[in-house]
Amino acid sequence: MLLWAANLISLQLSITYCWAFSCHKTESSPGFNLPGDYLLAGLFSLHADSLRVRHRPHVTCCDRPGSFNGHGYHLFQAMRFSIEEINNSTALLPNITLGYELYDVCSESANVYAILNVLALQGTHLIELQEDLYSYSSKVLAIIGPDNTDHVITTAALLGPFMMPLISYEASSMILGSKAQYPSFLRTIPSDKYQVEVMVQLLQSFGWVWISLIGSYGYYGQLGVQALEELATPRGICIAYKDIVPFSAQVGDPRMQSMMHHLAQVKTTVVVVFSNRHLAGVFFQTVVLTNLTSKVWIASEDWAISTHITQVPGIQGIGMVLGVAIQQRSVRGLKAFEEAYIKAEKGAPRPCPEGSRCNTNQLCRDCHTFMVHSMPRLGAFSGSAAYNVYKAVYAVAHSLHQLLGCSSGTCSRGPVYPWQLLQQIYKVNFLLQKDTVTFDDYGDSLSDYNIIAWDWIGPKWTFKVIGSASLSPVQLHINKSKIQWHGKKNEVPTSVCTRDCIEGHHRVVMGPHHCCFECVPCEAGTFLNKSDLHLCQPCGKEEWAPEASPACFPRTVVFLSWHEPISLLLLAANTLLLLLLVGTAGLFAWHLHTPVVRSAGGRLCFLMLGSLGSGSCSFYSFFGEPTVPACLLRQPLFSLSFAIFLSCLTIRSFQLVIIFKFSTKVPTSYHTWAQNHGAGLFVIVSSMVHLLICLIWLVVWTPLPTREYQRSRDLVMLECTQANSVGFLLAFTHNTLLSVSTFTCSYLGKELPENYNEAKCVTFSLLLYFVSWITFFTMSSVYQGRYLAVVNVLAGLTTLSGGFGGYFLPKCYVILCRPDLNNTQHFQASIQDYTRRLESARLGEAEPEVPEG
Repeated sequence: MLLWAANLISLQLSITYCWAFSCHKTESSPGFNLPGDYLLAGLFSLHADSLRVRHRPHVTCCDRPGSFNGHGYHLFQAMRFSIEEINNSTALLPNITLGYELYDVCSESANVYAILNVLALQGTHLIELQEDLYSYSSKVLAIIGPDNTDHVITTAALLGPFMMPLISYEASSMILGSKAQYPSFLRTIPSDKYQVEVMVQLLQSFGWVWISLIGSYGYYGQLGVQALEELATPRGICIAYKDIVPFSAQVGDPRMQSMMHHLAQVKTTVVVVFSNRHLAGVFFQTVVLTNLTSKVWIASEDWAISTHITQVPGIQGIGMVLGVAIQQRSVRGLKAFEEAYIKAEKGAPRPCPEGSRCNTNQLCRDCHTFMVHSMPRLGAFSGSAAYNVYKAVYAVAHSLHQLLGCSSGTCSRGPVYPWQLLQQIYKVNFLLQKDTVTFDDYGDSLSDYNIIAWDWIGPKWTFKVIGSASLSPVQLHINKSKIQWHGKKNEVPTSVCTRDCIEGHHRVVMGPHHCCFECVPCEAGTFLNKSDLHLCQPCGKEEWAPEASPACFPRTVVFLSWHEPISLLLLAANTLLLLLLVGTAGLFAWHLHTPVVRSAGGRLCFLMLGSLGSGSCSFYSFFGEPTVPACLLRQPLFSLSFAIFLSCLTIRSFQLVIIFKFSTKVPTSYHTWAQNHGAGLFVIVSSMVHLLICLIWLVVWTPLPTREYQRSRDLVMLECTQANSVGFLLAFTHNTLLSVSTFTCSYLGKELPENYNEAKCVTFSLLLYFVSWITFFTMSSVYQGRYLAVVNVLAGLTTLSGGFGGYFLPKCYVILCRPDLNNTQHFQASIQDYTRRLESARLGEAEPEVPEG
């Protein structure tokens, strides 16, 4: 309370000071005052401020030559018209008359003077200090105006403690929505928070993301710029350049020239100008002076359709102007009322007594010079603002109607305090020219916006409504076909720092603005998701994408199929090998008791041929889509089959060496070996060892079907796991040891009789074995594609073919082509020749027994 008391003391001193320099008998122009049962005050800028530096407190002389403001004049008349219309109504306030006191608030000092005047107690020039301001009774119940935010903030702060309703018709700044600071403020124009949202949606609808932002000095422009930047930036719009037109700006001064230089330098096509009318005029005069053209100018509501801007010489050459304007409404009968006012007999204002100052904010000398043909034109901008004045007066009238209980047809005449009226204004809900008038909790009365575009037909200016914006929530609707762009091809101008990336490229921001970027191709395996232009999305597991791809593609599932040419060739070779093995088995069975078959091992040959056939059958599991049985069989079956073959080949070579070289030297050991079936026992043990290795392999390193994604970016390879596992290496090592043993035994028997000498054939077979598997391991270390299975089959086929060709083919040749060599006499002669050679070296050595399977 002490704070309010201090404020009130300062107010009292201020009003006393102002009165000391005024006429004791003040003069005013007709129409500024009207007596009534209840008074309203109206604050209008009938004249422009002089904007000069003051060296002492002084109320600005508003009524100066050349300072008349036609826009304020129409609002002034709109309030007079509204009061007169209400007083003539039989439905609204039927037996009550409203009066008014109107003030010209051309400056801040004039504005403060008017507020202090209306706060004075009835019949006095004093503001009385009271403990309870709720019972304070001033001359007026409510105030309509003023027009700009700076004046309203001062006014609302002074009226707040008295809870006197202040309804502005043009102050749209968001700061005024704070009820803690301005509890009695209301307005009939939408808040700038909606205007800012509409502007951002307008920019987004045309894809303008690289803009400049200009504001005017003061709450309206500076807070508007701040709000627009805070809302636009998270929505992907970059502010390339931002500046404020100073309060003291002059056309072409260094400060304005610097602003024009920066606007040209940043090369933004779109410039948002959130400014009041006066400073917007200074700004655009400088724009014309510096020939800054071919831009798209986004106009805020305060100047979008104001003739104050459109009358700037050369303004039609600046480019395209789009703007946000209050939805066009007009006060029916206002123009006729203004004409009647001019025609009415009015006395000219009398001069002040000599040596005194006039009460200058209730004078308008220019108003007395108007004729009907020379009166200010009531344009669209002034018409909309006049409707807001009209709506504000009617809101007060309807509130007073409810307070005085006029619904019964007669109004009571009891005292009404401003705070009572304020509470009732928040409750109003009525139709005014098909427009519903209500106020929300912030004192805002919502009305829609129009989106307009300037249109020049020769030197004549007009504007077209190209869309609308409904509020709460904001929804923008634009008919783009109505827009005539200033370019030659009537194309929508672009305003971007960097052009959009082509498909398959993503943005890498360069510098502080996210609108400035480089386009980098998406890596292979990723694609550009149109919903997020900054990030390449990875493809799914079953998909792939090349570099700079706009989409992912299904991977091709590959495996060694049956119908591929290479597969058919391998299958034919393997089938031929199987037929040869079966044919050889049949041939050997037919000639089982011939010396050739007996010397080859007799019945042991069938085990060897069977193992080679079993290994050959394992190759069929390499073709087609891998299955669990195929993966379990393909390598272990081949490895075990070849191990059995090598075991038989090793023991056969070992037997020949024993018989021919050591049977006579160690007869006891030889007979023990023969009697206990040492050859068969070795084959069984060796085969069982290898079988155990294969079982461990299958249990510990189980090969199973799998889908392999890593080796190729566009393929899914169906294969078996654990292809080169430890189990495989153990089995291969065992076969390698058997191969070395076979080679060793064959080498020891290189001097045996020709029919029993297997060294050359075995060496050839083992050489093919080693070369084929070295080739396979080398290929698998550098290549992991689907044709690795082809290499595996080739290595196996080469191994089996080498074993078959090296051991069995020579014997088949003798049986089929040289039957003369397949007899006992030939073999005996070969043995005798071997014996003679031994006797020549070692006399007395016994002749060896002819070996038999």
